[in-house]
Amino acid sequence: MKFEKPAVSITDQIELLKRRGMAVEDESLAQHYLQVISYYRLRAYWLTFEMPVAGNGDHAFCEGTTFEDVLALYIFDRELRLLVLDAIERVEAAFRARWSHHMAMNHGPHGYLEQGHYAHIARHAKAVAELNKEFSRSRDTFTDHYRKKYTSPKLPPVWMAAEVMSFGLLSKFYSDLKLRAERRAIAKPFGLDEKVLASIAHHTSHVRNIYAHHGRLWNKRFAVTMTAPKFPANLPVAMRGADARCLHNSLVMLDYLLALIAPDNEWKNRLVTLIDSFPIADPARMGFPVDWRTRQAWRV
Repeated sequence: MKFEKPAVSITDQIELLKRRGMAVEDESLAQHYLQVISYYRLRAYWLTFEMPVAGNGDHAFCEGTTFEDVLALYIFDRELRLLVLDAIERVEAAFRARWSHHMAMNHGPHGYLEQGHYAHIARHAKAVAELNKEFSRSRDTFTDHYRKKYTSPKLPPVWMAAEVMSFGLLSKFYSDLKLRAERRAIAKPFGLDEKVLASIAHHTSHVRNIYAHHGRLWNKRFAVTMTAPKFPANLPVAMRGADARCLHNSLVMLDYLLALIAPDNEWKNRLVTLIDSFPIADPARMGFPVDWRTRQAWRV
């Protein structure tokens, strides 16, 4: 089918929203935000307020839907994404540090490149090829210095490589280590099973990519989930009854890891305060169980 929808002006966008049943109390406010956010981006947030119209296949808004409600949901998601990124950055830095230190002390500065340490030769070769691309693109001072000063090896030592590679690529290097004892040694400071940590790293890199592409998180259903841990005991208790494809379990895990990395952090308090500040953002849409407030994991 040929795409034949015409472009629509901001004024006509507002009229369309009103015609479909959305109350726009302040049209100048709506004009401003449709200009600086865009109709198409905001559309992802008003989908939850839509209902089908019998007969023509179109959609209308549920009674009482306002533009201000949609904007509040957008603002909530934006602040949620900033909080999640704050946690991911610290968890990611700790994982990079732990992996690179283990590999350096046990295999030397460039031992991470040796195929013998990995379970799948082709998978490792692909990971190294990806790292080559990422290192070549990097314009950080330390990468420029390495390229100018050293001719061999072409790739930098592991402590530099850990700072250049994407989190997703790092998770591949870790999960493909041949010896379980090595994966366990890296996972030990986090108090997690090595398979669970590999799953968390993969999932968290997926969440980070959603943020990087400005995708919404609050009601996202993830294509890449993480393996629910069996220990420490407080984690499976906190996750019981939660929707595994939504954000709740990711938030629980980030809070657990932050407590190890930065024991005095106020991240959970900030998160609960944010949820309380936006009643329009139903926690159930993030996979929160009905009784989440009574669970130890969420007490602040």
